[in-house]
Amino acid sequence: MVLDKSILLIDDDPRLLTLLRNFLTREGFNVVTATNGQEGLDQLSEQSFDLIVTDVMMPEMDGHSFLEEVRRSGSEIPVLMLTALGEVDDRIKGLSLGADDYLPKPFEPKELLLRIHNILKRVVTVPTLPVITFGDYLFDMANLQLTRHNTVVYLTPAESEILRLLGETFQKPVSREKIADALQSGGERSVDVQVVRLRKKIEADPSKPIYLKTIRHKGYVLTGGPDV
Repeated sequence: MVLDKSILLIDDDPRLLTLLRNFLTREGFNVVTATNGQEGLDQLSEQSFDLIVTDVMMPEMDGHSFLEEVRRSGSEIPVLMLTALGEVDDRIKGLSLGADDYLPKPFEPKELLLRIHNILKRVVTVPTLPVITFGDYLFDMANLQLTRHNTVVYLTPAESEILRLLGETFQKPVSREKIADALQSGGERSVDVQVVRLRKKIEADPSKPIYLKTIRHKGYVLTGGPDV
């Protein structure tokens, strides 16, 4: 069964690393490995993961130091820690740093799998809203913020809402009626007025728009520019 979940697996024991990587891969996970905390941080800088499984006792950067760096960066990715240490203080330290669970060594791979599934069930996945690009402009769909060359372009709430709607169906038209319903004011004529104002902010020649175009009988469409 393909789960389409990615796991970063960190351990300095090559035998155990290979065993767990093969086991989790057979269970449908995408597994990337590292042999210490610093290598783990390097992997995190290159791609995203759904879960981290890390040993505690490692050279160069141990699991606790690694976890501290991960949480300091603002990441809330769930972390399961593997440890051969049995002291309660060690587990408390990891949990206080933001670990989601502990699994003492030695353990059965099936127990690790069960804990991974339990953690992933608890994680609420929030969809990442895209950043729409057209010309020199970037529109952040999450923050409803338009920028050009790292400078914020001021938008009214109505203009932001229009860009949001058009961004959701990028390069596909949205009817004036649907936009009017979303704005909840002024009807379709008001939509036309708002579009004219928005074009003055994003088009070099508002009378000949290349980004925010009118599609006859269909409404408005946001495109990436004349070559798209």
